[in-house]
Amino acid sequence: MKLQNYALGKWVAGDGDGQSLYNAITGEEVATASSKGLDFAEMMNYARKTGGPALRKMTFQERGLMLKKLAMHLSSQKEQFYKVSWATGATRADSWIDIEGGIGNLFTYASLRRQFPDETFCLDGDAAKLSKNGTFIGHHICVPKEGVAIHINAFNFPVWGMLEKIAVNLLAGVPAIVKPATITSFLTEAVVKEIDKSGILPAGALQLICGSANGILDHVISQDIVTFTGSASTGKLLKSHPRLLEEAVSFNMEADSLNCCVLGKDAVPGTAEFDIFIKEVQREITVKAGQKCTAVRRIIVPENLVEDVQIALGKRLAQTVIGDPQVEGVRMGALAGKAQLKEVAEKVMQLAKTQEIVFGDMEKFEVTGADKNKGAFISPILFLNKDPFKYQDVHNIEAFGPISTIMPYNTVAEAVELAKMGKGSLVCSIVTGDDKIAKEFVIGAACMHGRVLVLNADCAKESTGHGSPMPMLTHGGPGRAGGGEEMGGKRGVFHYLQRTAIQGSPTTLSNITNNYQYGGKYIEKDIHPFKRYFEELEVGETLITAKHTVSEADIVNFANVSGDNFYAHMDATSLDGTIFTGRVAHGYFVLSKAAGLFVDAKKGPVLLNYGLEDCRFVKPVYPGTTIGVRFTCKEKIVQEKKTPEDIAKGIVKWLVDIYDETGETVAIATILTMVKKKNQE
Repeated sequence: MKLQNYALGKWVAGDGDGQSLYNAITGEEVATASSKGLDFAEMMNYARKTGGPALRKMTFQERGLMLKKLAMHLSSQKEQFYKVSWATGATRADSWIDIEGGIGNLFTYASLRRQFPDETFCLDGDAAKLSKNGTFIGHHICVPKEGVAIHINAFNFPVWGMLEKIAVNLLAGVPAIVKPATITSFLTEAVVKEIDKSGILPAGALQLICGSANGILDHVISQDIVTFTGSASTGKLLKSHPRLLEEAVSFNMEADSLNCCVLGKDAVPGTAEFDIFIKEVQREITVKAGQKCTAVRRIIVPENLVEDVQIALGKRLAQTVIGDPQVEGVRMGALAGKAQLKEVAEKVMQLAKTQEIVFGDMEKFEVTGADKNKGAFISPILFLNKDPFKYQDVHNIEAFGPISTIMPYNTVAEAVELAKMGKGSLVCSIVTGDDKIAKEFVIGAACMHGRVLVLNADCAKESTGHGSPMPMLTHGGPGRAGGGEEMGGKRGVFHYLQRTAIQGSPTTLSNITNNYQYGGKYIEKDIHPFKRYFEELEVGETLITAKHTVSEADIVNFANVSGDNFYAHMDATSLDGTIFTGRVAHGYFVLSKAAGLFVDAKKGPVLLNYGLEDCRFVKPVYPGTTIGVRFTCKEKIVQEKKTPEDIAKGIVKWLVDIYDETGETVAIATILTMVKKKNQE
């Protein structure tokens, strides 16, 4: 079978015989892959000229719903992906991480749309007041870059590696060209074919290269984004490409790293934390046969517990059944191919020069349901390094398989130093029931790690584990780990957006951004805004309410209703040394009274109060103060209809500016209402 590339909206096989790809379990050829004949420059232009404009016309809400639809479709087809994944050497559990973990990223970023406006662009942060009277302000607007995201991925996660990246760039409005590692690209091809078949993504939003992509970086421009996942050595070569430097192209690198797991001194045998540690480390060694960029390579334990850890971990590793993942009881499959097996074996030999193998053997191990010599099988290998400060190969050489090293420490400071000797890691973890130990380690080690997991009995049951990057958190790390960031929720989306400072009057910036800026001109209507449907409301539309003079009776009555008898509200004799000159009204009374002033009581398009944001009480309100409200439509966000019977509606954000008789603001907040659409189709 010859794999096909997806280029310029068509499936095409590359010219020539191509590279042979093999079943990691049986050693049989499963496909060949070639990219010869592909015009990378044309593919990139197609993405920029066809995919980019189509995505940029969509709002964040529309792009998020597109991801949700795609995730649901791929979920319905996942069993076919599991069948293909077996040939990569993965068990069902391994494939679950890759396949359903990848689809889960799509779902997560689909939900992230709720943190963005119903616009093709978004704002970042708050407005900056640049003049004394507020007539000149600044803000940051973020628009999709008009290039293409080129994702160069590793072989270990052919599905997750693609989906976790395209989820982010597609939500941002940027098309992608995906280049999976050729050795496992047959699984990526199967998923992309299903994506294409669904017709969910616009033309040009996604293209696939199964063969070599050598030369693709020759055609990048400043608006493009390149991401790389793989070895540090390859990443450095790509990062220094002259075209990237010349065009100042954004380059994100996520490289394999020498991650560690630390056992706290308190976690002695017999404690829940000791058992958690042994289970976690064993899992990290054997999942995906150790082929994870986040796998535990260094096991850092108190010197007096080295023997206990070695025995307990050895017992668990001895129970790991290696073989064909389709055979019941098999818990660890094969490496992705013979080339990986050869490379790992070489690294094991290098590490064996300065440390001792205490579990496992490269030759003597059993394989269930398969021929050990035909597949890319390997035994878990556990090393012991008695002096990791002297013998430092363990901090520099990574065997990308089920290989890890136990090493001792005496103090938390030593554990921190050992963790940092990896010269930058994607993740480290510490298992301890002592939060003082946890704090000392986290603060000390954080500067050299992209993520730190603290495990104890309280969270272990629900923890996603040492090796699982989560979509809403940054995945990446400093130094050897590449110095980049992936995912990270909203933060990740901004990598694909151009942040631009804009300056002008509040009214002008309100009109540019469709987000009302404080101090902008009001749009006053003859009809109350609560009587207007979602489509009818305009950003900047403002209701100037009637006024109310606050009395002592208001304060007493609110205290009785709320139970808030704080001295500043109720005891005028206790105010010495405070900022108050008399009894002061409750902030929440002021806000509640404001609601009484701006709410229209009769039934109308407003369905409910949806929430409150950014509430501040900025000036004391004393009895005798007269307050009024400037109630302004700040932003509108459409909501999806989850069922045909669902009410068509949207969320409207209102700026509640409460002011006194001097015109000064005493409190300010943003409230959210759910408003019905006039058009219910």
